[in-house]
Amino acid sequence: MKRVFAILAFLCVLAAGEYFVVSKFAIRHEMLSLFDAARQRPISVDIAVRRDYETKANLGLWKLPVAIISNGNTVKATEYSFLANILAARGYLVASIQQDLPSDPPLMTHVGQKYVGRRGVYMRCEANILYVLNTLKGRQENADYDHITLVGHSNGGDVSMYVAQQHPELVSKVITLDNLRVPFVHNDRMKILSFRSKDPHFQTDPGVLPTPEEAKARGIDIIHTAAQHTEMSDRGPDSVKEKIQATLDRFLRDSASSALAPADTTTPMIMNPGDY
Repeated sequence: MKRVFAILAFLCVLAAGEYFVVSKFAIRHEMLSLFDAARQRPISVDIAVRRDYETKANLGLWKLPVAIISNGNTVKATEYSFLANILAARGYLVASIQQDLPSDPPLMTHVGQKYVGRRGVYMRCEANILYVLNTLKGRQENADYDHITLVGHSNGGDVSMYVAQQHPELVSKVITLDNLRVPFVHNDRMKILSFRSKDPHFQTDPGVLPTPEEAKARGIDIIHTAAQHTEMSDRGPDSVKEKIQATLDRFLRDSASSALAPADTTTPMIMNPGDY
């Protein structure tokens, strides 16, 4: 029996080591400095892609699924590597977009207005995403731009949910970390995973989250954590990031290819804060 446990422990260490090797050495990062001439706006994008899957795509043997990560307010796009690496390890072409610039007006809250008055910000970020997607099409033709995955933290999560509402024909999955303003998309063809913080300083607006009954009926996975709102980036402790990574990997496990899969309404991953 001790030998069995020793073997299992070795396999666990081996799996962890494999992910370390993939994330540190097999994933290629590239910073793109783009410029949207129509809007006179620079857009920086951190690209992450697994080298072997990129090679297969270049040979026409693989179609890379595409994931877009949108940053939270005041957080850099490069501070979500713990998410980008998991997605890239699963074979995704990942583009982390710097959605805000130092020259942009500060993010304001206007109580009583739709999305607390931030629709203009979401539309600007939507234009950034569409521009980046169009640019990537010219750089990597063997990728699936028709079934993209949108990922975002805080304001970036609201951007992701807003873009999914506006372009349901393009989006297959939405993954948010504590989006607070834009209500969840109701689309049975779209898989949704959302991590929620336990932070009294960041409260979700009424009507944003689905009820537990709606979440179960539509296969929306709501993960209640004990994490702080600002911990849901590379700035957070390893314990939080590792548990988010594990849950995200489980969410992606059955849809690692670019084929669009229907939402699984039978096993929603609604966890307790104690799990974190």
